[in-house]
Amino acid sequence: MSLPDTPIPALLSAPDSPCVDSLMPSPNFGPRRAKVDMLVLHYTGMASADAAIDLLRTPSSEVSCHYVVREDGRVVQMVAEAARAWHAGRSSWEGVSDTNSRSIGIEIVNGGHDFGLPDFPAVQIAAVIALCADILTRQAIRADRVLAHSDVAPGRKRDPGENFPWGALHAAGIGHLVPPSRVEGGRFFMLGDAGEPVAALKAMLALYGYGIDLTDAYDTETADVIAAFQRHFRPAKVDGVADAATILTLRDLIATRPGEEPAVT
Repeated sequence: MSLPDTPIPALLSAPDSPCVDSLMPSPNFGPRRAKVDMLVLHYTGMASADAAIDLLRTPSSEVSCHYVVREDGRVVQMVAEAARAWHAGRSSWEGVSDTNSRSIGIEIVNGGHDFGLPDFPAVQIAAVIALCADILTRQAIRADRVLAHSDVAPGRKRDPGENFPWGALHAAGIGHLVPPSRVEGGRFFMLGDAGEPVAALKAMLALYGYGIDLTDAYDTETADVIAAFQRHFRPAKVDGVADAATILTLRDLIATRPGEEPAVT
């Protein structure tokens, strides 16, 4: 449910989480217009942590996040959770845009695709897990709404990438995941295909939450959404082609998706 604009919180002065090692306030934030119900994970995609943090604190960049997790596991908070950080950009999930108003954004220091998809150090992932777990004790966020930036902005963003260990987070009780189906043969759909089966596939993607036009054409948007899905849920092969393993993994995710939390009376 949308909320009226609230007064813009003051510049960050105290940490929201005991996981925070330091405060480096960013001026790039505003008031939320909705309750927090999403957690969005990113990689920084830059050469260094310091370069990323400098950008996130530069007013002219018009970007920010709530938290940055360095390679050595140190956590920096930049924006108060009560405020709307500017991390997701043009995005949507479950038919709702303005992801920034609904989400907490965590930037994980990693060079990403432009720097060869380096591995995420174990100490860094342990810190991400601890931070996410702490956030989930304070914020009402369903498991299936712990998402990648690429999930909410497919085609525009690829982070945190296919090397990000979503399985480690899920094993710690964070996020929604199923064992991915094996990449094997079988019927598949790809760019240029059209018809009722393609329309059914796109309806399944939209049912899970992806923003996609419900036509019967396997167009560039469809390939982008499938690639985003694969990065998060079936990373063994990221090619934008809806093979049998991709479709079966999507089916299993929908079947096991958490329900809405009961209303508190």
